[in-house]
Amino acid sequence: MPTRRLLARAAALVAATAALAGCAPGALTASPSPTASPSTTPAPTPEPEPERSLLLTTLAASNALAVVDPTAAEPVVASIEVGTAPWGVVADAAHERAFVATAEGLAVVDLATMTRTALVPFQHQPTTIGYGEYRDGGLGLAVSPDGATVYVAVHRWPDPAWLEVLDVASGAFTASVEVGVRPFDVLMDPAGAWVATVDHDTYGVTIVDTATLAARTIEVAPFGDLGFDSWEKPHYGVVTAAGTILLPFQGQVMVEVDPVSGATTSTPLTAQTHQHGAAQVRSPGDALDGATLVVGTGAFGSATQGPSLEIVSADGTDAVVPLTRLHETVATWRATDADAWSAVLAGGYTRDGWWDGLTIVDLATLEQREVPVAGRPQAVVAVALPAS
Repeated sequence: MPTRRLLARAAALVAATAALAGCAPGALTASPSPTASPSTTPAPTPEPEPERSLLLTTLAASNALAVVDPTAAEPVVASIEVGTAPWGVVADAAHERAFVATAEGLAVVDLATMTRTALVPFQHQPTTIGYGEYRDGGLGLAVSPDGATVYVAVHRWPDPAWLEVLDVASGAFTASVEVGVRPFDVLMDPAGAWVATVDHDTYGVTIVDTATLAARTIEVAPFGDLGFDSWEKPHYGVVTAAGTILLPFQGQVMVEVDPVSGATTSTPLTAQTHQHGAAQVRSPGDALDGATLVVGTGAFGSATQGPSLEIVSADGTDAVVPLTRLHETVATWRATDADAWSAVLAGGYTRDGWWDGLTIVDLATLEQREVPVAGRPQAVVAVALPAS
């Protein structure tokens, strides 16, 4: 139990004990005390509770979610059983909980106690439970801005995929919408008006109106629809502060999608590497604000260069940081508000070449260090929780 809760309970117990003693039979009556003059000194403003900046990463080769403190000597501070072959994870820090898409269902995690509180079966439940990129079950997911609804993409080959809608209060799935094939990622409108799936094998994004659940698909295929075996597909994306969607392709082009009009525009990239995970720095006033970070996995398809982290500034200029390891996803993280931002890359690449750890790249110095995390860490997100 967090320290602040223990202190609050202890204070309440002391107060209750004192009240009972004053009412007890035979209790001594104290002599009246002189009336003190009212103090004119204002009460001190309570110090805000400190926060601990942690990482949550799904361990795709196991059944667990790892809680990681990159500053600690033993970085994995908790391992929480969530369900077989977890894929995506999303944090709802305001309510101290997380949601994890697994092959068995959607796991609900209490981050205050570091325990799973529910494993909710999908409406389109897999008939077999497996591991790896092609396994059936939950893939990407997102939570609404108010924390009341979770949207999770559910894949069941050879059927199309569905975006299933969980009502958090009731703990049940209430609806589903058919979307494209194998949605690696789910993206949420900051205003909550729409949610989108990144449909890997059908070359597009499906925009779902959160009020009506009406869905429409926008094709995003800058190299053309080259079929199932192509490398030139969308994988992961980010939502900008302006509410548009950015999708990187092959270290060659970034496609910006307007989810309202369906219009797309493209800008060149220079990494020349097959790209997977993406994240964006949100830090108003910081030089990195609006920068998009993209994981490159190497020379596949039309891409010719090795693995890298591509840093695309808000003005479109980019820098490429070579990497020696393969990774699947990326998150932005910093230990405190006074520290520089870092990119955290998860080593659980969905194909051969994955490894058991995270790579942390300091975005000020571009220095790299590795954090060991066993279990094939696939998706990673940052979360700030009250210190305990």
